[in-house]
Parts: sequence; C-alpha cells; structure tokens
Amino acid sequence: MRRKKILIVTAIAIAVTLLAGFLIVRSWTITPYGKLDPKVAVYLKLTGAAEKSVAELSLPVEETRRRLAEKAASVSGAPIPLADVKDMKAVAGALSVPVRVYTPEGEGPFPVVLFYHGGGWVQGSVDTHDGLARTIAKKSGAVVVSVEYRLAPEHPYPAAIDDAYAALLWVKANGKLLNTDPSKIAVSGDSAGGNLAAAVCLMARDRGGPAIALQALIYPGLDSANLNTESYGMFGKGYMLDKAGIERFIRLYLPNKKDRTASYASPLLAAHHRNLPPALVITAGFDVLRDEGEAYVKKLNAAGVSARSIRYPGVIHGFVSAPRLLPQSGRATDEIAAELRKAFGG
Repeated sequence: MRRKKILIVTAIAIAVTLLAGFLIVRSWTITPYGKLDPKVAVYLKLTGAAEKSVAELSLPVEETRRRLAEKAASVSGAPIPLADVKDMKAVAGALSVPVRVYTPEGEGPFPVVLFYHGGGWVQGSVDTHDGLARTIAKKSGAVVVSVEYRLAPEHPYPAAIDDAYAALLWVKANGKLLNTDPSKIAVSGDSAGGNLAAAVCLMARDRGGPAIALQALIYPGLDSANLNTESYGMFGKGYMLDKAGIERFIRLYLPNKKDRTASYASPLLAAHHRNLPPALVITAGFDVLRDEGEAYVKKLNAAGVSARSIRYPGVIHGFVSAPRLLPQSGRATDEIAAELRKAFGG
C-alpha cells in the first residue's frame, strides 16, 4: 500500500511539473506581434541569444567571427555526404577568390548555384554555411559553388560584391572544369549573402551577363540606407538579430554613407528592377529584414519580373541554417530546391 501511494504521489508530481513547464513555455511564445514557434521561444530564453547579440556589439570583430562559427556548429546537422567537395580558386581578371565546390551524385553536366554566405559582410565563411550549401546541392541536384568573399572591415564595399561577381564570371567560363552547364546558373545567399546575390543580378544585367536563371534569397538585407520598416520597429530588439547589430555591420561594410544608397549596396533602391532574373525570397516572421525582402518581391513584380516570397511565421533570422532545431529549415530548403529545378527546366 505504501509503495502504491508513493507511485501515485510521484505520478502527480511529474504531471504537475510537466503542466507547469508547458504553461511556462507557452507564455514565452506569446508576443505583441503574434506567436513564436515554441522551439524558437525556448532557444531565445534558455540560451540568452538576444542578450548575447547585444553584448557582441562591443567585442572585437575576430571574436564575433569565432562566436558565429560556434553558433553555426551548434544548430547545423551532420554533414550531408556528396559525390565530391573541394576547395578551389575562382580566378577572373585580377581577382582570385576562394570557393568551395559541392558536387552531387550523378553524371552531369549539372546546373550550378553560386552561394554567398551571410554574416553581415563581416562574419561567416564557407565553413559556417557548409551544411546549407550541402543541403542545396543534395536537394536541387546542382553543383553549389560557395564563395569565400572578402570581409569588412578589412575589405569594405565594394570588395565583397567584386568577389561575388568575379566568382560568377569564373563559373560561366569553367563549365568543363566544374562539370556544369554554363547556360544554367543561379545565385543564392542568406542575409548579407542574399544582398550579394541580388546585387550580382543587378551587376550581371548592367554589364551584359552572364545570364542568371534564378535568384533564391534567404532573409536578405536589401536596404542599407533606411532601417525604418515596420519589421524593424517590431523586431529591432529581442529576437537575436537586432537593429543595433545591423547598424554596426553597415558601418563596417559601408563606412562611406554615400555608398549606402548605391544599387549594388542596397538592391532594393536600384533605379529600376526590369530585366532581372526570377526570384524566390524566403523571409522569417520575426525578423527585422522581413519587410525589405517582401518589398523587393513587390518591386520585381511591378517591373514585370516573376517573383514570390514565402514567409515562415513564428521563426527568427537564421532559421534556415538550423535544421537540428527547426523543421521549418527543411521545408524552406525544399522550396528553394524545387524552385531551382523549375528554373533549370526540371
């Protein structure tokens, strides 16, 4: 009898603890702007990610780079095996840009995607985005060329976009070397990398090529001159990527304020958006960059360009690089891969 009572009391205690935990987590998901995904809410609360992002504003750039690398490793999954992964140099004109080339299984020649990593033009590398590049290659059946462009503040604007465009020229000229079809090229990137991907499309249009089949942008930053959208007002603090952090990135990448309105620095502000590649833009519901990504799609549509955006509710900036944490990551890369296959003709 005594043992039975102990079991009953224990069961009740466990049930009460679970209920209390559920109610606490649910309270964390409730915000003035809608409901956070429970996993995102727990991540923000238990890791103090938002507070850490504020604290990093005073750290040396090298330390912030190291921390981003650690964060990326903690939320990315195990490396996806591919037919081949190798580091190379993309040489075009006077530039020699390090790249990592991901080749999927199959015969080829493959279509090819140039991928530009995020990190505010200051952080990030082909290593921090290795998992995402592998995923895109695997799901799309395309070779992915991940570009190690030069970072600010050591190399401010326009170094990154110059490297990004040089890599595109190299890919176009080296189909045989890469086992790719130079007539089937797309660009992609997340955050600052999405900015570079959009800017490369403008640059290719303005300079007469190479032709780009699709721009697949993941929560891109597209306006470095006007940080005043509704999403900045709602999510500028407390959701990991905050307004103060972006302001710091912009100061380092674009120290000359006049450059911030340039088309290749702020693609949303281009004089016009005609004759650009079709676009898919992935946005996060709780992200300061959400509105400018969606505004870019509207500008493309108004210019006669086929473009659409997909907003993932309840998630924050960076969610696509967190497959270990969030199933929405897999759904987003499925969408990107499907759009790539469509752009490449199936």
